[in-house]
Amino acid sequence: MAVIINSVIDLSHHNAIDFQQVAGDGVLGVIHKATQGVTFTDPTYNSRKQEAADAGLLWGAYHFGDGSDPVAQADRFLDIVKPDAATLIALDFEPNTLKTAGPAGQTMNLAGAEAFVNRINENLGTFPGLYCSPGFLKQQLGSKTDSPLKNCWLWIAHYTTAPAPTVPLLWQDWTLWQYTDGNKGAQPHTVQGVGKCDRDRFNGDQAGLQALWGVAGDQGVTPDNGAADSATSGG
Repeated sequence: MAVIINSVIDLSHHNAIDFQQVAGDGVLGVIHKATQGVTFTDPTYNSRKQEAADAGLLWGAYHFGDGSDPVAQADRFLDIVKPDAATLIALDFEPNTLKTAGPAGQTMNLAGAEAFVNRINENLGTFPGLYCSPGFLKQQLGSKTDSPLKNCWLWIAHYTTAPAPTVPLLWQDWTLWQYTDGNKGAQPHTVQGVGKCDRDRFNGDQAGLQALWGVAGDQGVTPDNGAADSATSGG
């Protein structure tokens, strides 16, 4: 039975945060919104990166894709984040509900997501994670059975009480599972220092999480104090 730890959260400027309390509740890693499209930068990204580091938390950044030029989106994301080896990065590939005219109000399509991750790989020599739901990705892929997206580690959003999420055909397994948005999905929904928020299970143990982040040993991460729940799964 594989070990699964519930030690990651993802946030944006919409969340009020006390990172010291977050770390005290067993959270090991935070993935924070950095950019959206080609114009929006999360105004709290830089200050919270330092606050998270001061609390001993692993740090990650995600970009919310829209209908704008995907290569320009990738370039701007990298320019804002300036990721080092210990910054986990991901593309948020989901329906865009922003009510605005033009590409900024459109949903990134499959070709756009593929161009985005390829551009990241061209610049960094590695692919980002891909955040998506099984239903949305199936809709985007249609009958397609191959895509550059398969090179991304999978961050699946699936609010189910099942012991494991549905894994799209491009992948053999999931890496992160956003099992709740703070309202839907299995408990727990809250974290001390944030309250209700997006919570993510990692398909592995603490050492595996550190390896995903590019961090060796206990460098840059607080010890797992057991406050976050853990589970085992055959998935």
